[in-house]
Amino acid sequence: MMAGVPGARWQAMHDGVIGDIAAALDIRAGVAEIGLAGLLAIALPLVAMAIGRRLKPALVQGWTRRFGGDGTLMPRVVRHGLAVLLLGAAQLWPWSIEASLILGLPLASSSMLLVASLLRGVAMPRWVASGIGAFVFLAVLAFSLGGVAQTSDALDLVGFSIGKRRLSLLGLLSIAATCVALYAAIRVVNRLVAHSIGRTQGFDPAQKLLAQKLAAIGIAIIAFFVGIDLLGIDLTAFAVFSGALGLAVGFGLQKTFGNLIAGIILLMDRSIKPGDVIVVGAEVGVVNRIGVRAVSVITRDGKEHLIPNENLMTQEVENWSFSDRNVRVRIPVAIAYRCDIDLAQQLMLDAAIESPRVLRSPKPNVWLKAFGENGLEHEILVWISDPEGGIGNVRSDVLNRLWRMFKAHGIAIPYPQREVRMVSDSPGPTPPEAEAGR
Repeated sequence: MMAGVPGARWQAMHDGVIGDIAAALDIRAGVAEIGLAGLLAIALPLVAMAIGRRLKPALVQGWTRRFGGDGTLMPRVVRHGLAVLLLGAAQLWPWSIEASLILGLPLASSSMLLVASLLRGVAMPRWVASGIGAFVFLAVLAFSLGGVAQTSDALDLVGFSIGKRRLSLLGLLSIAATCVALYAAIRVVNRLVAHSIGRTQGFDPAQKLLAQKLAAIGIAIIAFFVGIDLLGIDLTAFAVFSGALGLAVGFGLQKTFGNLIAGIILLMDRSIKPGDVIVVGAEVGVVNRIGVRAVSVITRDGKEHLIPNENLMTQEVENWSFSDRNVRVRIPVAIAYRCDIDLAQQLMLDAAIESPRVLRSPKPNVWLKAFGENGLEHEILVWISDPEGGIGNVRSDVLNRLWRMFKAHGIAIPYPQREVRMVSDSPGPTPPEAEAGR
């Protein structure tokens, strides 16, 4: 059986070239054809490897600059892709069955490696990539040997009928291949679109995130209808399914769709954005990302809270960085009554100013709050512009500095004082003080 492009002109050219090589080497035409096919099977992958190695720095740099990531996948894809193109072009020649087998093996291997590299690049599991690569290897090898029609007919014979529709092994393989190809295409297109939107200068982070999520939804919808068209499924078959989906949304998926819409609204009105500092219960956290279902908030303890989007829409939220990132921190301090109050207040200001995270404008301030039971109660008011860095460490730094200054200048911290009186119920002599008062 002959593989490749049929035609008398191609066949005549083939016979002439092989005859010239056989005459020059004084060997049989069949041996010359096999030798030429073996030479091409070795040389063409080496040429593709050399080109890929030569272009590797430019490919990695260009991919990283335009689409992000490390770009290490691109050289492999280009190398295997060039090998597939060169070997596929060589297969257009009307080879004999032996020569077609010699060229078909490296072509099938390069196709398998190309598909496996692409699938691994879009985070497909290794076993899935390996299985699909093996299927591609067999399909390309069968095509090279001219056995595609026989193979597809054999696969189509294995099947069963459900109503008016027949399901065969060929159809199931076609569905699986279409789903995998669409999934890989969605991942690649989503990554390219997300990186392009991320590089846009006219959007803030919330608008970029919203655009990326809407683009991802649009790409998934387009891929769904493309897959339906490729598989030849009638859209009227989804009439019952759409009704069932409506009931499921109405009864069982209200919260899911409510959280989805709430997340889109949060991104549109920018009331909560990635990087904002909000209060979660009694803890302060930074908004890590806004997902389809929940908002991820990471506290200073490293705990990640997943808060449903609806909760942030319907409940009161304390956002420290909504319109202004400056946050005021209150630090209570008490001194003994006998201390120099002016000196103590100046030391409090100095300790606040020396702290590296405290802003100079608005400037720190010291207030005398009350004459307490044990001492003079003050409050140091300082401003910071990075609340995501935490508040407790600012208080600790200021108080540590103030402690050393108080010790150096003799300012005392008051201790609790209690007056205890002992009263006895037993009769006894009248105290002298009581006698004198009579």
